[in-house]
Amino acid sequence: MSKAISKNLIVTKDVDSVPRPVFAVGNTMVSKDWEAARHQHRKAQLFYSVRGVLNCEIEDGVWIVPPQCAVWIPGGLPHSARGSGETECYCLFVEPNAAPDLPKTCCTLAVSPLLRELILTAAGFPELYARGGREDRLIATLLDELAAAPVEGLHLPMPRDARLCRLAEMLLADPTDKTSMGDWATRIGMSERSMSRLLLHEIGMSFGRWRRQLHVILSLQRLTKGDSVQTVALDLGYESASGFVTMFRKAVGKPPARYLSDRMANTTGGEAHVGPGIMLSNQG
Repeated sequence: MSKAISKNLIVTKDVDSVPRPVFAVGNTMVSKDWEAARHQHRKAQLFYSVRGVLNCEIEDGVWIVPPQCAVWIPGGLPHSARGSGETECYCLFVEPNAAPDLPKTCCTLAVSPLLRELILTAAGFPELYARGGREDRLIATLLDELAAAPVEGLHLPMPRDARLCRLAEMLLADPTDKTSMGDWATRIGMSERSMSRLLLHEIGMSFGRWRRQLHVILSLQRLTKGDSVQTVALDLGYESASGFVTMFRKAVGKPPARYLSDRMANTTGGEAHVGPGIMLSNQG
């Protein structure tokens, strides 16, 4: 039995049995952290975050979903999800053959204002909306926009090798640790050269790039809750806010304040502010 997210967080619902190309569930708001246990369904799923940060975990990685982004999960892929703090999100369950050019792999998607409005509108449709009518035509447009949505790189790939998994667990436990790559290799019983080669083979990233990606993900979780850039920078082990901002810009192409303000402007129609000191990816 598939489970869909709703206002009460988890509702038992066999989403795979709904005979429509798209089935939308909307407006989840939770005042505290929540988690949806590991599950899977035949239909693909889109998790769209309006407010708060969502995390989606699959076997080989963690996907971060900041406000105004969405994560696409292909059908049949086991996954779990959780939200930090107060969240508002929408889910779409999509038949795998509903439209050509839909993503074939798990990915984070940027959501345009048009796609956002289509998602919110679809969430108000009856489960068995009429075929061939207005709802059907809007769903077809939604699928076109979904297929054209830009892919972002807000993904933390996880290695499979047991030694590298141990490295990942230690970095996740203490992301401020400034231990050198050579010392990390010694800790997990590898040479630095072997560790570097195996990381590139398993996750397609260097050690430094993987650690920067981890810091981007952790910082987005904190910044969207209202923490200042200065606080986040120091908590992640940076000597100054400017050093952290430089790292963030290299990773996603924009400084954190601009990145978040662009996201929120899609909702508010202008600049919004969040927390002291900031205004409300590409792997780098």
